[in-house]
Amino acid sequence: MSTKSILLKTTKVLTWTFVVLLVIGLITLTKVDRSPIQDQDFYKETLERLDQSAFSNTQGDTWITGWSSVNMTPSEPADLVGYAPRGKYEFVQDSSYVKALALSNGKTRIAWLNYELLIVHPTLAEQIHTAIKDANLPVDQVIFTATHTHSGMGGYMPGPMGEIAFGGYDQDIVDLMVSRSLSALQNAIATQDTVSITYRKSDAGDLVANRFVKEGPKDPFVRQLIFTKKSGKKATFLTYSAHATAMSTKFMGLSGDYPFYLTKNLEADGFDFALYAAGTVGSHRPLRPGNTPEMVERYAHQLDSTLNLRMTHFGTLKNNRIRTGYLPISLREPHLRITDNLRLRPWLFNYLLGETNAHLNISQIGSTLMIASSGELSGVFYEKWEKLAKSKGLNLIITTFNGGYIGYITPDELYDENFHEVREMNWYGPGNGKYFDDLIEKVIEKSNP
Repeated sequence: MSTKSILLKTTKVLTWTFVVLLVIGLITLTKVDRSPIQDQDFYKETLERLDQSAFSNTQGDTWITGWSSVNMTPSEPADLVGYAPRGKYEFVQDSSYVKALALSNGKTRIAWLNYELLIVHPTLAEQIHTAIKDANLPVDQVIFTATHTHSGMGGYMPGPMGEIAFGGYDQDIVDLMVSRSLSALQNAIATQDTVSITYRKSDAGDLVANRFVKEGPKDPFVRQLIFTKKSGKKATFLTYSAHATAMSTKFMGLSGDYPFYLTKNLEADGFDFALYAAGTVGSHRPLRPGNTPEMVERYAHQLDSTLNLRMTHFGTLKNNRIRTGYLPISLREPHLRITDNLRLRPWLFNYLLGETNAHLNISQIGSTLMIASSGELSGVFYEKWEKLAKSKGLNLIITTFNGGYIGYITPDELYDENFHEVREMNWYGPGNGKYFDDLIEKVIEKSNP
């Protein structure tokens, strides 16, 4: 073959390769939309929807609460979820539980379901909602929470990305979670009794840090609701901002990470039941002494010790009023980026990740306003939100992983920084920091003690 023929053949191959790659790029990629968030129709529609929302509002004579914890560890090992894919867990370090807390003022009934999982996927949440409805359980509002452990089990996330990175989908595991959730909730309702409720806030700032900016802003507080029955039995619902990533990334056991040991400590020291719900964990890492199970237990003990030693606020919820609301959130097109200014097209994102279920649940328990988000909110916003709530005579508790996942919600000035949270995990484009900041502020402004 002559040199000219070789060059001609090579040129054809390169040309066709370029054309194929160009077509693939045009089909799968598009530019990042950097137009101002406040100019978007979805932004205006969601804020208008919030303005026009009429939240349910009831006044009762007393508080009634029950709680329950049910083991949901599968009989056979499942894939670990969190960090990078690690395969199936090799042993059970900590059994996995679903916990239920049922609260009523005699008129409105709220239930929190809590999982020792990375997130609560919309598919799992939908099946649990259906089971609760089919069982005719007396619940007006169901709120999902997770500990966000990065050493928990998978098997509940459908779709290609779920299969690749999040343990896939196993209907047997989902059925187990649904049945145990139902059992926990039924038990919680069956054991309801009159209670007093107190709110407690403690400074645990020495145990958490901003993982983007050294010495940067953070949310340092543990926030608790404490429920005390006439029998003296007590339960607590608590949140904190440190990611449940204290365990080693190479750890091959099933574990609830530090939240498991924290609740275990609380239940060994005066509480009949303790439920840890991940708070505004975006941008926050634990300052733990090590990443072995022993060191993670020590970290949990340090955190437990701060709850009484560094308490900054304590008060009783006297007004037996419950307000509840639900806010669907419209979003910009998906923005899973591969470079600063290129992202996957929405059709490909939706194929890979499926439904994300963007919404807020709002629950006001007396003078405590609780907001449950499906976005992984950063705690750097919290100080401003809490000041606004305090000016209205309200305590503020924010939780995440509420039966959906829309990625990280971080300050907009970090959007172009080379951080995992603001590149691969910021799924809906620039401006979401301002968007959610505005939404949370308006929810607070609509609330009164």
